[in-house]
Amino acid sequence: MTLLRIDGSYGEGGGQIIRTALSLAALTGTAVRLENIRARRRKPGLAAQHLTAVKAVALLCDARIGGAELGSQTLEFIPGRPVRAGDYTLDVGEAREGGSAGAVMLVLQTVLPPLALAEGASTVSLRGGTHVPMSPPFDYVREVWLPTLARMGVRAELSLVRSGWYPVGKGEVWLAVAGGRRSLEALKARHRGTLQAVTGRALAANLPAHIPERMAARGRAVLADAGIAAAIEPAVVQAACAGAGLFLTARYDHCLAGFTALGRRGKSAERVAEEACGALLAHHRSGAALDQHLADQIVLPAALCREESLFSVERITPHLTTNAWVVDRFGLARVDVRPAECGTGLVRIHGNPAGVCHAHP
Repeated sequence: MTLLRIDGSYGEGGGQIIRTALSLAALTGTAVRLENIRARRRKPGLAAQHLTAVKAVALLCDARIGGAELGSQTLEFIPGRPVRAGDYTLDVGEAREGGSAGAVMLVLQTVLPPLALAEGASTVSLRGGTHVPMSPPFDYVREVWLPTLARMGVRAELSLVRSGWYPVGKGEVWLAVAGGRRSLEALKARHRGTLQAVTGRALAANLPAHIPERMAARGRAVLADAGIAAAIEPAVVQAACAGAGLFLTARYDHCLAGFTALGRRGKSAERVAEEACGALLAHHRSGAALDQHLADQIVLPAALCREESLFSVERITPHLTTNAWVVDRFGLARVDVRPAECGTGLVRIHGNPAGVCHAHP
């Protein structure tokens, strides 16, 4: 059997290569071999969240896997059948002794595209970190990523059972996916239109109420100084450990954008707010439609469209170009990423008129 070889050290050399390759392997029935996994990270190889994603996608398509263990830098993944809808329970904490706050939203983003194109409805319970560094938080996925996918035809709902913060995790989300799509609708978002509203949540887990109130107040003040009115709700939530963050959503005529800042010991509530608001204002000044994170997260779904997707992005990041490279390796779609005015970018994804080919044995 010939395996498609994917070099995990390419580009930004992180976990996104693994997740995109797994999703596309399941969708197309392609056997893959990933090498040099997360070679550019301080701790190379599979971490708990990546191992959870590997085992989750293997469940979807009865894949044979080799090298699926913590720290492994080589993985073989051989799908056994087309993706099957069903009810799945995934717990990142089970992947490592002592538990893990690994990002469940990244696991969710790995399994959702295959389930969206599977025959029948699915539910997925995911446990682990819901608001943790270096990953999209629950609020971003629910308020920005999923609504953007809804424009493309994905029917899915996401709810938070309990939040999970670094370093303990133990959060839980519940995902329902309608399934039944043969392909998705192209995303056209070259121009974003007028800013309609900015909303947000200032959250503090197991901390005094004045912390989210201060984040919300400072966030409103920073944005008001820039001429933007924002409705930011402060809230205290219960979790397995302390945590805090501000999560903002900008709603334009034709698209959504999201911005996150997390707290840590020694970082003031006001600084958290200024960080999130600074990211929002930088995006707003760019004039682009998609924020820099949404762009790389939408490449894979756009590759499942029969028609061409086209969108402007605030900034071309290594995550974006690396994800585009992985999609190109599967030959499913062609991704063209080009610099545009004032440091922004323009992404054109030439879809596959034949749709996704489930070429399973």
